[in-house]
Amino acid sequence: MKSGFVNRVSLQIAPILLAVITKIWFFTCRVNVHGLTYRDAVMANGGSGIGSFWHYSFLYSFFHNRKEKVVAMVSASKDGEYMSRFFEIFGVKTVRGSRNKGGIGALKGMIRAMQSGYSAAIVADGSQGPARVLQAGCIVLASRSGSPVIPMLWSCNRYIRIRSWDGTAIPYPFSTIEFFYGKPLEVPPKIKSEEIEEYRIILEDRLNNLYLEAWALQGKTEH
Repeated sequence: MKSGFVNRVSLQIAPILLAVITKIWFFTCRVNVHGLTYRDAVMANGGSGIGSFWHYSFLYSFFHNRKEKVVAMVSASKDGEYMSRFFEIFGVKTVRGSRNKGGIGALKGMIRAMQSGYSAAIVADGSQGPARVLQAGCIVLASRSGSPVIPMLWSCNRYIRIRSWDGTAIPYPFSTIEFFYGKPLEVPPKIKSEEIEEYRIILEDRLNNLYLEAWALQGKTEH
């Protein structure tokens, strides 16, 4: 009984506190944006795009795009409930699911949201990795929705790197962030299963080349 009450209170308070800290933290940072013409070309006609980024960059990537009308897939796990509430504070619509649980239903939910004017946000290497290896869900979503995929990620001159499978990175306060949009990828409608791998590799290469370009500005080959 007590444990359940604590969990409910935690679900109400923790996402709000994290959102407040995140806003104050990131507002101190200086941001340089690269490749904005790629993003603008996709959105120019009122269409929707699919922002795809590596998991290490997810926190600032969501924050950077907080003013957009975005739908994101969040894990169906208990931890995912915290993240879902956190993202919704920033105006991000969430659907729950993952590669192993509820993925098909979540994919359909994202398509419905996109049909009503939302753009999608996809963590390209998923919630469990391997790091910087693209999962096929992004390609399937692009094919079924008819929206192009926009690679995006960032590098930073000073950041915290968490010891996790992806090396989640968080910019330090007052640091300089280099945010990159890459060349969009158009995926044919009703793509056949044997074609998915071809487009998966193309998008993975674009994200990894963008990653190398971004971190080269920091004198690094990886974060």
